[in-house]
Amino acid sequence: MDTKEKNKSLIWGIDDTPPVLETAILGLQHYLTMFGSTVAIPLLLAPAFGITNPVEKGWLIATMFFVSGLTTLLQTTLGNRLPIVQGGTFSFLAPTIAICSMAALANAGWEIRMQHVQGAIIAGSFFETIIGASGLMGRLLKYVGPITIAPTIALIGLALFKFGAPEAGRHWPIGGLTIALIIIFSQYLRNKNRIFELYPILLAIVLAWIIAGIFTTIGIFGEDHPARTSMDNLKNAPWFRIPYPFQWGIPKFGFAAIIGMLAGYIASMVESVGDYYACSRLSGAPVPDKQTINKGITFEGIGCFVAGIFGTGNGTTSYSENIGAIGLTRVGSRRVVQAGAILMILLGMVSKFGALFTTIPQPIVGGMYCAMFGMITAVGLSNLQFIDLNSARNLFILGFAFFMGLSVPEYFAGHPLTFEPEWVSNILNTLGSTGMAIGAFVALVLDNTVPGSDEERGLKAWGKQ
Repeated sequence: MDTKEKNKSLIWGIDDTPPVLETAILGLQHYLTMFGSTVAIPLLLAPAFGITNPVEKGWLIATMFFVSGLTTLLQTTLGNRLPIVQGGTFSFLAPTIAICSMAALANAGWEIRMQHVQGAIIAGSFFETIIGASGLMGRLLKYVGPITIAPTIALIGLALFKFGAPEAGRHWPIGGLTIALIIIFSQYLRNKNRIFELYPILLAIVLAWIIAGIFTTIGIFGEDHPARTSMDNLKNAPWFRIPYPFQWGIPKFGFAAIIGMLAGYIASMVESVGDYYACSRLSGAPVPDKQTINKGITFEGIGCFVAGIFGTGNGTTSYSENIGAIGLTRVGSRRVVQAGAILMILLGMVSKFGALFTTIPQPIVGGMYCAMFGMITAVGLSNLQFIDLNSARNLFILGFAFFMGLSVPEYFAGHPLTFEPEWVSNILNTLGSTGMAIGAFVALVLDNTVPGSDEERGLKAWGKQ
């Protein structure tokens, strides 16, 4: 199918400009689609950093939206120019949590932990920018196949199991309700109405949130109830606050933290390349060539640099959720995504907007984690469709990579290394605590050294995809 034939199936193509009001509404819809992921990341990171003040947590959420808008404008205007939204990445969660739990930061304030994470993200952004600008991405992909990608991405979700049911279980009636609503909306009702296909997580959170609010208002959920919804966080936050560079302090560059973060960058880059192909196909754009891919990765690196200096505690990557939204709405206009980005920049300046999300009860957040992290795990496993699952070679590599990715961090949690020089032990402790890095390293080495045909390893089918 050529580009002209593709455009016939679209209401608005990549270079089209819909009417202003329609552009704004469709742009907002793109960001509503990524709402769950964008809010989930700072809500999960806040406890890891040690942020206890709800107002400061709201600032972190607002910064995430603000930076998402900035980096989306950069990518769609100067980067690969595809209608693809940039936002936080789950690939950075495991390295970030490992950095925050380093012995040297055990008693540090949350700003100090944030500064170390910022330094790792900024340093890693130069790595990603160089990979993209130099054209090394294509060469890297020769060694990174589905056997490496599957455990790397799946372990992102699996490593976060402690934040799922334990958080939802703080109050199972509300946490379980959230999980049940997500399942009903996303699976049983998805073909009944487009709203359930586009916003299952958003609808589930809002409905459970309203119910918790009602029970709080009528006094069933008292002051110390885990599912209580308090509007005090919203009242205490100022109306406006513009995020600014180095708002949490000057970043600190630790070699151990930087090395640990690189595993997250590699996973993010490989995933983004697949997103570029999917986005171009659905938006009616030409098939991405090497130049388009390299520019996209370059500007994702620049986006991570922006995220690092503003202090989101995370990086940026391309969002798969919005690519799906293009297919559902049949609107592939670049202008629509840019309009949504401008809206996010404006909302990121409204402090009460970020503070609003801090009123979500923790059991609801835990229920959202159960669904989202399970989906991330499944996305990683979906890469196994390309390989020969009857091959003893493949089964051994996958099983060993998964097991070590889960088991080694448990060892390091109880037996951190303490030898001299300290910077070497810090690097090993950070890497050893990051299951995604362990799984990726084991799978990458074994897949490229244990004899196996390209067809057996899934490289032929992977290349066609």
